[in-house]
Amino acid sequence: MSPSEIYLQKCRGLLEVVQNQQPAINLAADWFSATILAGRMVHVFASGHSRIMVEEMWPRYGSFPGFNPIVELSLTFHNLVVGANGQRQAMFLENVSGLAGRILRNFDIRNQDTALIISSSGCNIVPIEMAEGFKQRGVKVVSIISVAHAEQSSSNDARRRKLADFSDLILDTGAPVGDAMVKIEGLDTPVAPGSTIGGCLLINSIKALVADRLTRAGQPPTVLSAGAVVGRQRARELFEAAYDQHAHRLARLYEKVGEPLSR
Repeated sequence: MSPSEIYLQKCRGLLEVVQNQQPAINLAADWFSATILAGRMVHVFASGHSRIMVEEMWPRYGSFPGFNPIVELSLTFHNLVVGANGQRQAMFLENVSGLAGRILRNFDIRNQDTALIISSSGCNIVPIEMAEGFKQRGVKVVSIISVAHAEQSSSNDARRRKLADFSDLILDTGAPVGDAMVKIEGLDTPVAPGSTIGGCLLINSIKALVADRLTRAGQPPTVLSAGAVVGRQRARELFEAAYDQHAHRLARLYEKVGEPLSR
């Protein structure tokens, strides 16, 4: 097989890994639906390239309000690669203890909220401390990691704790140790990572279940939809309504900012 065919074959394996996690995916959807039905938000956080999964959840076509995307540009802005705002700084900052606490300080987090944290290794300090901070506030934490990679990786946390240690539920992208899935003859390092594929499969599996639960509960979500599907006028109406709803939910997260461990 060609390297491309090998990669696609590996991706079919990731699909099977996700398929085999249906009970856990359903549980995550139960928790997230309960949060949204209560008028609260699911906090979604990632650093590094895992931010792709945050944006996959919301906002984009086929997505709906109820999720609070927490993405710090200092941890995720990779376009310049080197120099100012370069990758070296981003990778350094995601292992600075205390940064997570400063991020969480911006929100009035309550125990009706839930959290989804994505980190392929589950070993960097900021995602770990984000999960810990949510747990301290009585929030259920779902994590998306690459289990094989996380188990073989050393934590950067001084206590040697990992994201899994502060998670109520763990979902596995199925990506291998090191993430890259294709070996090239004559090249001593593999290429073509898989965690994004597995992560997006998990995100959209959860999203579909949450939409179903909200609809069955009599609160169908306002879904960002393409004009080619619903017509231009309806698409514009959904666009404005969805972002209005997001703003209204987000406003509640600032109501009692600064009150210790507000509920």
